[in-house]
Amino acid sequence: MNALQLAKTAYSPVAAPLRTAQCTEYEAFVKVTTALRSARNPAEMARAVYENRRLWGLLAADVAGDGNRLPGALRARIFYLSEFTSHHSRKVLAGDATADVLVDINSAVMAGLRQQRSAG
Repeated sequence: MNALQLAKTAYSPVAAPLRTAQCTEYEAFVKVTTALRSARNPAEMARAVYENRRLWGLLAADVAGDGNRLPGALRARIFYLSEFTSHHSRKVLAGDATADVLVDINSAVMAGLRQQRSAG
């Protein structure tokens, strides 16, 4: 392909639609929740818990920021869930709890995101 052809295609319409922030969040939750559900040994569980905590940490940082436009009550609930997830993750890693509650929380969030997508 020569430079002229590249220039013509550089600004052509994008073949794949752009993802919304909610779609990206949903996919991130699917990924970590699937990992939590399918972990078959301690190493896989540790990795899944790490990724889940990382996701929740990002969400907590986002809702704590001044630029976040979610309602204050929702921001507080998300921040609380992040704290709870971190606390429960320590129990899972110590072998004192299962990841079932983490999966349930993530599934509830995914259901909410799905509902928003279908309503929007």
